[in-house]
Amino acid sequence: MPQPRDRATRRADALTRLSEPAVDVWVSTASPAGTPYLVPLSLAWVTERAVIAVDESSPTATNLASTGRARLGVGPTRDVVVIDAVVERTVGVDEDETLGRAYAGQADWDPRGLAGYQFVVLRPDRIQAWRESNELGGRLLMRDGRWLA
Repeated sequence: MPQPRDRATRRADALTRLSEPAVDVWVSTASPAGTPYLVPLSLAWVTERAVIAVDESSPTATNLASTGRARLGVGPTRDVVVIDAVVERTVGVDEDETLGRAYAGQADWDPRGLAGYQFVVLRPDRIQAWRESNELGGRLLMRDGRWLA
């Protein structure tokens, strides 16, 4: 088992992972009644925000519009970044050229031009990262939207 990383190294590693091309993310949402929904999506990390593209009629979009919250999981179980996030804004895929270009530049697909698709910009509220059990302590990197020192 590798030695545990310090917080600065974990933060750098997490940001590297979130910024890689073609990042896949598990997005967990819940309905207002609490029914969970989990789906894999493409992710773009744009100015410290997680950006996903969803069909506006999908359960993910519906849940995010209702509750405004999601949990994201990036990476394998032995090197994971978990983000609790709130919806900052939702915009049609053809309504924000800068966001569309940034998303398409990192994600493995380009939803621009698809009717009914929207970008959901998620602001991280809490970020955790760990590899093995020896990193469970100290896994918290961000709390209340602020990076920990």
